[in-house]
Amino acid sequence: MNAAVLYGSENLRIERVDIPRLAPDDALIRVKVALTCGTDLKVWKRGYHARMITPPAIFGHELSGIVEMLGAEVNGGLKVGARVVPSNSAPCNVCLFCRKGQSNLCEDMLFNNGAYAEYIRIPGRIVRQNMLVIPEHVSFQDAAMVEPLACVLRGIHETGIEAGDTTVVIGCGPIGLKFIRILSGRGVNVIALGKRPNQIRAAERFGARAAFIAPDLTDPARTVRQLTEGGCGADSVIEAVGTPQTWEWALQMVRRGGTVNLFGGCPRGSLVQVDSNALHYSEITIKSTFHHTPHFIREALEAVARGEIRSSDFVNAEIPLSDLPKMFEHMKYRNGEMKVAVIP
Repeated sequence: MNAAVLYGSENLRIERVDIPRLAPDDALIRVKVALTCGTDLKVWKRGYHARMITPPAIFGHELSGIVEMLGAEVNGGLKVGARVVPSNSAPCNVCLFCRKGQSNLCEDMLFNNGAYAEYIRIPGRIVRQNMLVIPEHVSFQDAAMVEPLACVLRGIHETGIEAGDTTVVIGCGPIGLKFIRILSGRGVNVIALGKRPNQIRAAERFGARAAFIAPDLTDPARTVRQLTEGGCGADSVIEAVGTPQTWEWALQMVRRGGTVNLFGGCPRGSLVQVDSNALHYSEITIKSTFHHTPHFIREALEAVARGEIRSSDFVNAEIPLSDLPKMFEHMKYRNGEMKVAVIP
């Protein structure tokens, strides 16, 4: 089969490799569509991922496809020919964190990559817990949005955002725009901060009641607070960029008693300045949500099936697998692509 094999930093090659062999509880999926994402771009630049990718390796993790083959021990009614969306991970369900209901922090999380290929092996643990049959009316491309959407939905849940709230979303890349689309559709007043004009136009199209190019603002926190009731600040702030500056902005934009979700992870070793007096006496809650759980994978597929989010709003290019190395070179300079559909 053809596959995109990562050999190191910015070293991606399309090669002929063997179709994966299956363990008795595995499934082989014929990939119909794989989507690019910011994480894959980072992995391509860095050449590895500490928990998921050791080169040389096939990578990519947002996909949907058709069951091509099943191991002899796979049960649960799954059949060859089924249209499915597999997640990129599954927890162990026995470690401390899983027992505490925090399976996204599982000590033995099984990650799976290999979406940029004609076929992908889905390990048995994921088959059992986190591979779902796609409803008939949902397209393969829409279904492939499930994994990142699950992370967004868990972020919203953990932040405690409700209809009528005012929420700031800092960052209008694909993840930030998903937050905007879901929140605005659920009756939340969204204020968005982005980096480029095309991001601001997208934020407004997705329902933000106000959107600003952050680098153009003298004082982003003051601008945002002026749009909130009594200038008190937002009920919650979602930071979806991952820089010390935007983390600090988030803490300056939230009201007393509000919640900040530092969803975007800063590079290792980053230092962030915090006004401890304001943090304590204003009772600000700080959260960081990482990854997803099987519950939110299911909730994400349900949201896609309801039409809350559509791939056509995010995917603005479609390419064959052979063009993927060239596309990553193009995306390196942030040329406007939100997500690209790769058709093996």
